[in-house]
Amino acid sequence: MLADMERFTLNSAEVSRIGLGTWAIGGTEWGEVSDGDAIATCLAIFEHGINLIDTAPIYGYGRAEQLVGRAMRQHGQREKFYIATKAGLEWNERGVFANSDPVRLRQEFEDSLRRLGTEYVDLYQIHWPDTTIPMERPAEALLGLYEEGKIRAIGVSNFSAAQMDAFRRVAPLHSNQPPYNLFERAIDGEVLPYCRKHGIAVLTYSSLCRSLLAGRLTLDTKFAEGDVRRVDPKFQPPRFEQYLNAVARLGAFAHENYGKSVLELAARWVLDRPGVSAALWGAKRPEQLSAVDGIFGWKLDDAAMARMDAIVQESVTDPVGPEYLMPDVRS
Repeated sequence: MLADMERFTLNSAEVSRIGLGTWAIGGTEWGEVSDGDAIATCLAIFEHGINLIDTAPIYGYGRAEQLVGRAMRQHGQREKFYIATKAGLEWNERGVFANSDPVRLRQEFEDSLRRLGTEYVDLYQIHWPDTTIPMERPAEALLGLYEEGKIRAIGVSNFSAAQMDAFRRVAPLHSNQPPYNLFERAIDGEVLPYCRKHGIAVLTYSSLCRSLLAGRLTLDTKFAEGDVRRVDPKFQPPRFEQYLNAVARLGAFAHENYGKSVLELAARWVLDRPGVSAALWGAKRPEQLSAVDGIFGWKLDDAAMARMDAIVQESVTDPVGPEYLMPDVRS
């Protein structure tokens, strides 16, 4: 692995602070991606010091897990990969629903093992809280898998501090995966402080805010049918122009002060926030990982953080969060 890659410890495992997020390679919400490109991307992580791959059954309805599994078999050394996957979302013709029924969780786990072609999962996470049942029930299910040695660490995603508290009454909790980026900071209120207090690792997703902070989008950018950004209010007028203005100003700040791109600045911002353990990085092709190398070897100080805060607040006068991603509540 590259010496520049920062790492953290997650329940005794050494994990890279950048992880490959595989929602995009599922091929259903971010445009098409070939099997060859997806597998090559999963294998290219080692060129950048990455060992963490985060996936889920919902990504491509099983396809992302299958592709990750094929990449691991092609590589041949399962132990080199730190695989995080999830459970607790079901889908049917009516939509996507949070479902953490313990019987279903056990079946989901077995299905994930089959798709990944592995005998264990390094980190197993509840994808979204199921508010129709007590949080203790999915905690019991994951505790059973943990005690059986089938999962190496227990995680949740999109959980509030209160929900994590209920979960922890039954099982150890090693990580939480919330959305977090320069434009979406809800976890600053309770979630990040709670995780810091209780030693829970934080793996952020949407670290570049669905590519807004990559610096490549313009007002003329068109998103294909089925692309998740077609329903994201950040990408609709008048907000889209506000966010793009913020990106342009942040890009100028990055170039003038660090000789960096706005993408590198945005990722460094996430990693320098107190309590953040790792940031997930979505990619569909190997070359989309190349900018990872420019994130390390420098830091943002308090003055830089304050200036970036001011740019966002001045530019985005009508902010909105990622609430549109929330699954439906099952009856």
